[in-house]
Amino acid sequence: MTGFKTAATLLVCVTCAISLSGCSWFGGQSGVPEGQPSQTAALSPEMIDGSQSRIITDLLNRRSVLPEGPLADIASAVLASNSRAAEAELRAAQLRAEAKSKNWLPSVGPQVSLSSLGDLVAGMVVEQVLFDNGRKRAERDYAQAEVEVAAVTLAEDTNERVADALDLYLTAEAKRARAEVSARAMERMEYFVYVMSERLRGGASNPADFQLVDNKLQEMRAELTADREAAAAALAQLNAMTDTPVDGIHGLTALSPPAANAVPLPVMRAEAEGNQAVASARYERAGYLPGLSASGGVSSDGDTEGGLNVLIPNGLGLGSSAAIQAIEAEEMAATARAQRINEELARRIAGLRVQLVTLQNRQTQAAQLAVQTARNYETFAEQRHAGMRTVMDVVNVFEAKVRTERQSVEVVYEIARVEIQIAALLGTLVDGESI
Repeated sequence: MTGFKTAATLLVCVTCAISLSGCSWFGGQSGVPEGQPSQTAALSPEMIDGSQSRIITDLLNRRSVLPEGPLADIASAVLASNSRAAEAELRAAQLRAEAKSKNWLPSVGPQVSLSSLGDLVAGMVVEQVLFDNGRKRAERDYAQAEVEVAAVTLAEDTNERVADALDLYLTAEAKRARAEVSARAMERMEYFVYVMSERLRGGASNPADFQLVDNKLQEMRAELTADREAAAAALAQLNAMTDTPVDGIHGLTALSPPAANAVPLPVMRAEAEGNQAVASARYERAGYLPGLSASGGVSSDGDTEGGLNVLIPNGLGLGSSAAIQAIEAEEMAATARAQRINEELARRIAGLRVQLVTLQNRQTQAAQLAVQTARNYETFAEQRHAGMRTVMDVVNVFEAKVRTERQSVEVVYEIARVEIQIAALLGTLVDGESI
């Protein structure tokens, strides 16, 4: 009997040592002192069980569509000042997955009871699950799927932040381009106002014509002021997203086409959440089936006990069958949700691409119209000097010329804005290694 007690005590001590050897998995990454930041990358395709996550590998292989130039400079400035709250959530999910990866080890815990004689008896109890219908495996799968969900969330957060910054930059650049057109036209319009005032003084024109031309000048001045104020407002918001001012960045570079096989980030999120839902369903279903575990313990007075236990975690009741059917239905629902999101994103991206083609056609037409109105203005100006056209005729044509030039320069930035929206959905605004 003494030998059995000694063996049981040794079993408890060895099991405790094995279990406690995994403490670093719960307190932080092994080898990283507490309170010190980890130098590992935020995304890693290797999961706790040694397998490679296809979803995270896909995220890491993404390449940015932003070539070297002003757009890439804006993206870099914004990423450098990113608070990366989603990265903290990913780190928490990774730590939870590390903790769950050890759930196959025996559980060790104290036991305190009151004996029949009124004495407190303390001891240690060890329990090892032998068969649980895949319950603990499902728990580990759920934790790994949670890491994938957090990884996709981080990629979405990073791409959305860059997209927001680029949208502000494009707004500022478009308004500045429009303002430059108006500023160049102001000098000519002021000249027309001067000519009309001289004609009015000499009696060659009536006050109504002078007032009409002067009103056009005031409208142009108001548009110039509004464009400059809008550009300043967008730039102020952009600077609020960065640690260093980006006022000196100007220009626009053409975006590279995204990879043809790039899967939209919301679709990847739906897939990861579906894996999570399936793992949760399997965990719940296993709880309605009988499992087997072995337990042993040793008390402070040297007594030992042990045995095999058969238990059903969720118990059995009249509603157990319906509960199991509901769990199976949840697995099918998760697949259906992923398919629905995939369809919705496909429609959305298709709509953006149609909008992109429409804008590109509009850009061609606006450029041609701008050239035509410029020629018309030159013709009318020559005819005015020959006495064949009035000043009002020339002013009307000049106003149309300025309007088409403003539209022509603005549509370029609208095209870039739609391209950035598509790239953000596909997660191709940032290189995978930069996430």
